[in-house]
Amino acid sequence: MKCRGLCRGALFLGMVLLAATVGIAATKAKPKEYVPKEGQDGKDVVWIPTRNAVADKMLDLAQVTAKDFVIDLGSGDGRLVIAAAKRGARALGIEYNPGLVELANRNAIAEGVADKTRFVKADIFESDFSQATVITMFLLLDLNLKLRPQLLKLKPGTRIVSNTFGMGEWTADQAEEVGGYCSLYCTALLWIVPAQVDGEWSLSGGGQLTLTQSFQMIAFNVIADGKTIPIESGRLTGDRIAFTAGGAEYSGRVRGSAMQGEYKSGGTRGTWSAVRSASR
Repeated sequence: MKCRGLCRGALFLGMVLLAATVGIAATKAKPKEYVPKEGQDGKDVVWIPTRNAVADKMLDLAQVTAKDFVIDLGSGDGRLVIAAAKRGARALGIEYNPGLVELANRNAIAEGVADKTRFVKADIFESDFSQATVITMFLLLDLNLKLRPQLLKLKPGTRIVSNTFGMGEWTADQAEEVGGYCSLYCTALLWIVPAQVDGEWSLSGGGQLTLTQSFQMIAFNVIADGKTIPIESGRLTGDRIAFTAGGAEYSGRVRGSAMQGEYKSGGTRGTWSAVRSASR
């Protein structure tokens, strides 16, 4: 009987020790969650997260809604993608660091927007983001310039927002500073991809339109009835075109190789249209 009691005690102790050993082994086997450090090296830039107030300002400038598909180039911990999803948008983050991709996915789950977000491990310079209606980024000037040709090929009207860094001669359509506690990297910049209108156009009522385009700014002459009418001002906002010529104000939309709209001069109003010349 004495042996039986001792045996039971030894058996119980052995089971406790076995459970503790298995628990320790399981704890050791659990991978440690990735925790980035601000300023750590990345493929193209060091990682510095966009401040939440700046992220909100960027999305405000882009007027992000539930109708948008937002792509963040270099999405880091996912905060811009998550912020866009909270506004109802579908959002994709492209990030080269796999640890940050995992962290962003965890953050999206924690914020309850995993169904509207996706994060992929990829190189932004080898990625297709042509389906985006809004592009967000926090990259250096030289990287923005490298991306600029691809960004200009996006559908006219696509909004691009950047934290602080511009795109050279392509000046921002709008810029806003974030005050308060923010003291570094606090500027939200917005560009609207312009339609491509450079070249010769034939006016429906007769006459020729010669457009010279520099990003969203346009300079051109109108030749009608053998007379050259100088353009006083001209600008593109996505697929919308506006200019003043001969005292009349013109506005319209560009649709590929055609554009049409309205004009007003004093109390007179009318319509105008043009098609790209065949020699183009």
